[in-house]
Amino acid sequence: MDLLLGKKILITGILNKYSIAYGIACTMYKHKANLIFTYQNKKNKEKIKKLAGKMTKNPLIKCDVSKDTDLKYLFFKISQIWNKFDGFVHSIAFAPNNTLKGDFIKNTSRLTFQISHDISSYSLLGMVKESINILNEKSSIIVLTYLGSRIVINNYNIMGLAKSSLEANIRYIACNIGNKNIRINGISPAPLKTSASSQIKNISNIIKLYKKNSPLSEKITIKHIGNVATFLASDLSLGITGEIINLDSGFNIK
Repeated sequence: MDLLLGKKILITGILNKYSIAYGIACTMYKHKANLIFTYQNKKNKEKIKKLAGKMTKNPLIKCDVSKDTDLKYLFFKISQIWNKFDGFVHSIAFAPNNTLKGDFIKNTSRLTFQISHDISSYSLLGMVKESINILNEKSSIIVLTYLGSRIVINNYNIMGLAKSSLEANIRYIACNIGNKNIRINGISPAPLKTSASSQIKNISNIIKLYKKNSPLSEKITIKHIGNVATFLASDLSLGITGEIINLDSGFNIK
């Protein structure tokens, strides 16, 4: 079943084959989505090009979400390629490494607070601002979040606050774009070993805790996340907006 046939979707946040965004892209591609990918800088451009090249003939577009000029350029280029499109995947988060371990209070400064919220939360609002006029009716925005937004996860620290901001962002955006018949939802998956999560101290222990305490024995992978993201991007999810879907084998309910 080609759930995304005819859909044009932007994918952000791929770093390598272990990235959640890569798992989402692979599943969307299987469901016939037309994809565009971003890269942050020259350092990771070629790596992303090798991964994305199998799934699209569209050019990669540079976008550092901390720069308004890059956000404007991203959607200007998309408007030249597609004119209008059907949504995007926001799989972007960042906190300075020294904040993701140890004492939350001691390791959080005004600057690290600002950086974490700017990249992890404001970037979503910035992308919506610049894309809203070229999104088709029934478009879908998909955002990656994490349970650390609601409960304390050891060493997640400032990212927990940033993800809380991100989830509030989703709700407020949902109410503001609903009149355009555009929806936005978040996915909160179980912790996985990725380049991003490896920055969190003792991430392996957190993953073991999930496995031990989840009602289901299903081990969540980027493929599972891709399946849910594809559902959210498809017309099967019309009528769902402002929600956070927990994809963690039930860990969040305990």
